[in-house]
This record gives sequence, C-alpha cells and structure tokens, in this order.
Amino acid sequence: MKLFNQLCLSMLLLVFAFTACEKAPDLPVYGNGVASVLSAASTTVAPSPADSNKYSLVLNWTDPKHAQSPGMYKFVIEIDSSGRNFSKAYTRTVIGKLTDSIVAKEFNAIMLAWGFEFNKAYDVDVRVTSSYGNNNEKIVSNILRIRATPYKIPPKVALPTTLRLFVVGDGTEHGWSDAIPNNPIREFTRIDETTWGAIFNYSASGSYKIWETWGGWGSSFRFLSGTAFAGTFEKRDADPGWSSPGVGAHKMIMDFQKGTYSVTKVDNAVPTQLWITGDATTTNWTNDPRSNPAQKFTHLSSGLFEITITLAPGKLYKFLSSPGNWQPQFGGSSATGGTLGANYGGGGDPDAVPTPATAGSYKITVNFITGTYTVVKL
Repeated sequence: MKLFNQLCLSMLLLVFAFTACEKAPDLPVYGNGVASVLSAASTTVAPSPADSNKYSLVLNWTDPKHAQSPGMYKFVIEIDSSGRNFSKAYTRTVIGKLTDSIVAKEFNAIMLAWGFEFNKAYDVDVRVTSSYGNNNEKIVSNILRIRATPYKIPPKVALPTTLRLFVVGDGTEHGWSDAIPNNPIREFTRIDETTWGAIFNYSASGSYKIWETWGGWGSSFRFLSGTAFAGTFEKRDADPGWSSPGVGAHKMIMDFQKGTYSVTKVDNAVPTQLWITGDATTTNWTNDPRSNPAQKFTHLSSGLFEITITLAPGKLYKFLSSPGNWQPQFGGSSATGGTLGANYGGGGDPDAVPTPATAGSYKITVNFITGTYTVVKL
C-alpha cells in the first residue's frame, strides 16, 4: 500500500511538471484607432424654402478602425459658426454608421438660432469625434468648412397689416386715450423687416397693449407669456396686456420673426423734437435755431427723425433736442452716417458731423432706437 501511494504521488508530480512547463498563449494586442476623414456631398448649402424637407447637409467620414465591431462605433458630430472653436456647437450622435444627413429645415433652424440673417452666406465648421461605444479612445476628425445660407421662413407672428404699431394703456404715460390720431410719440419705429422698437416712459403700475391701426381694438397685439421684461406675444384682442416694467424710460423691441419681445431700462427718454445747428446751416452755431423752421426735423415715430437740407462741403453740424440749450446734443464723426454720439448733460460733447464732399440736397435720418444716423444724397 505504501508503495502504491508513493507511485501515485510520483505520477502527479510528473503531470504537474509537464503542465508547469507548457507556455501560455500571448494575450491579444489591439491597435489604436485613426482619425476619421470628414467630407460632405457639397460644401455649399443654400436650399430654398421649397426644399425644406430635403436633405441639405450630407456628411461622410472614413472608418476610424477602433478595435471593436464597427456596428458599435460612436460618432459625435459638432457644427458651429466658424471662429468659435465649437464653443456653441450643435451636436448629434450617430452609432455604427459612416454617414449622416440633416434636413434643410432643421439646419435652417440651427443657423437662425445662431442669429444668422436670411439669404446671407456664412462659414460653418463641422467635425466628428469617433470612439468606442463606451466613449473610450475619442479621436477628432479634420474640420470641414461649409458655406451655408439660411432661407427665409414666415414670421411666427404675422406682421401688422399696416406695418405700423402704436402703444396704448395706463402702463405708460399715455394712458388709454386715443385723442391724438397717429401720434408719433406713441408709434413704434420699424427697425427691419420683422422688428419694431420704441422708447416709452412707463408708469409705476398698469398695463398696455399695442395697436396696428390707431384706435383699432380689433387688430391689437397682447402679452402671451413671460414677464414685464421678456416673453412672447400674439395678435389677439383679449386680455391680458403687458404689465408696466416700472417707472422710467424703457426700450421695447418686438420681434415678429420669433414672436418675442424685450423691455430694458434706458438712461434717457427719447426726444420729442430735434433741430440741426452748425456752420452748415443758415443760423450757424446757435443753440436756438428756431428762427429757421426748416432746420427742424420731422418726427416720424418713437425716436425717429428726418430732415432734408442742402449741405456744402467743409462744414460741420450737430443736433439739439432742447432749443436754447446745448444739452442734450448729438453728433457723429462720419459724413455718411454711423453711431450717434450724445451728451445729455455732464459729459463730453460728441463730435460734430462733417458735411459730405459733394454739395447738394441730403436726407438726414436720426434713429434713437438703434443709436445711429444716416446721411443720403437725394
């Protein structure tokens, strides 16, 4: 028995020795992936509204060769306005495919959200980051530049049929009266095709609405959602109106394209009259040019004034809103128009506007809502 046990032990030791000497197979070694090369079917994207449901941006990229099933590859596409280094990028994720397409109306909405203007071409950057499905081994592709043009879409709120807007309500200093028809102090200024703005003096409380026709309650705009300072509006003859933002001058901007409004406090109310003075005028440098009524601007709407005047080269002029006083005074440095400088009192005076190099009749427009002026030869 003892001999048998020794024999079994020897055989076990022999098997163990053979097993211990057998070499284990090498562990698999996986190579690193490579950066995908991104391309597009076209690097110019300018669809028309009729093509809104068609694919406008078609992207393709090469295999990044990650060490897993290609069906598990993860790709994150980033699109942003050029020069922002993808800091405000729109992103979308694709799994297991080497291509992606974006419908025109979706891409158009992305560009409009960035503030792109209709029918104007912009540079847009695109890149794709590949990785394993669990986000390991992220590799960024080349940056592809696209020239993209957003198309025009209908405004969210239909434009006023008159293309004019008037404020009414005790939330402003004007109250609910309609005694003075088409009062320019109460009329909004049209800034562009779908945007209107005005500066009003608001009351401590109360509310207000907006007419598209003076006294036309049946065609008014009202508050829809938000606060006294920002929100949405709609065309509807119903309560509620906008609530007053508080006492003082505030600028209201109505964006019909987006159906939104904003109300912000400003330091100074807009003038209700405006005069031109300087050696470019018949009254020369006087702070009271009322002796020549032709030097008074026509008040068109809130903060918008216009005058037609003959100008000769080599002269200067400024604008005054309180005849007999040098402040407030307004001016600028360009003969053709630009930013409107101002001194409402206590500050430095703005530059005097130089007359154009060619003598003639000119239309000068001063816009306090946008803070600009223009000088156009007639």
